[in-house]
Amino acid sequence: MTGMLFFLSGCFNINEPITSESSGFWNSFFVYPLSQLIIFIANWVNSYGFAIIIVTILFRFILLPLMVKQTKSMKAMQQLQPEMQKLRETYSAKDQNTRLKLNEEMQKLFATHKVNPFAGCLPILIQMPIFLAIYHAIMRTENFQGESFAWFQLSDPDPFFILPILAFVLTFVQQKMMMVQNNPQAKILLYLMPFMILVIGIFLPAAVILYWVVGNIFMIAQTYFITGPNTGKRGLESTVGVNQSTTKGTYSTNAKNKSSNKKKKNKKKRK
Repeated sequence: MTGMLFFLSGCFNINEPITSESSGFWNSFFVYPLSQLIIFIANWVNSYGFAIIIVTILFRFILLPLMVKQTKSMKAMQQLQPEMQKLRETYSAKDQNTRLKLNEEMQKLFATHKVNPFAGCLPILIQMPIFLAIYHAIMRTENFQGESFAWFQLSDPDPFFILPILAFVLTFVQQKMMMVQNNPQAKILLYLMPFMILVIGIFLPAAVILYWVVGNIFMIAQTYFITGPNTGKRGLESTVGVNQSTTKGTYSTNAKNKSSNKKKKNKKKRK
C-alpha cells in the first residue's frame, strides 16, 4: 500500500494548480471535486482547517458500512485464531499434500463461521485513493496558501511536530485495537505503520496530517463502539451462539435421557 501511494504520488504533477480546466480522469473526478468541496465548506464555516475536519468526518461516515464490516471481520478472525492454530499443529508437515489439506480445512473453518479473511483489505484499498486525492487537493489548491489553523500553516509541515506525534500515537492505538492475536505480520505492522506515519508526517503539509489524525480518532471511537469493552469476544456471536445453544440443548437432552434410564433401572430392581 505504501509503495502504491508513493508510486501514484509520483505519477501526477503535484506542482500544477488544480482548476476546472485541469484535464485527465484523476483531476476531473477526484482532485478537483474534492478541492471544490473543501473550498465550499471553508467559505461556509470561515475556516479551511475546520473544512478539512468536516470533510474527513463526512468521508468516514460514507465509508462507515465498509469499516464496520472490516472491524467485525478482523475481530472474527481474532476469535478464530485458536482453531486456526490447532489446524496448523495438526497439519504441520511441509509437504504439498499436507499444505493443501491445511488450506482446505482453513476454508471450511471460514465457511462454517461465515468469515472472509480478505474482507479487511477492501476498505483500506478504497481509502488510499481518497487519502491521495486529499493530498493533491491540499497541495494544488491555491486557497490553502497562507491559511493557518491552530498553531500551524495548513500548506506547511507542522513546525512543532505535534500533529505527526499525534498521528503516530493514534495510528498505534488503532492498529492495537484491530490487531489479530498471534499474528506475526500484524505485530510487525503494529510498530511499522505508526513509525512510517511519523516520518511521512514530518514532511507532509499539516493539513494532510490533520486529515489523518481526525480520521484515526473517528476510527478508534468506531472500533470501540463496535467491539465495546469485550474486545475479542465479538464478531462470531451468531455462529458461536448457535453452536453453544446447540451444545447446551444436546447436553440437556442427553442428561434427561440418562435420568430417565436410571429411573427405569431402579423400577426394574424394585420389582
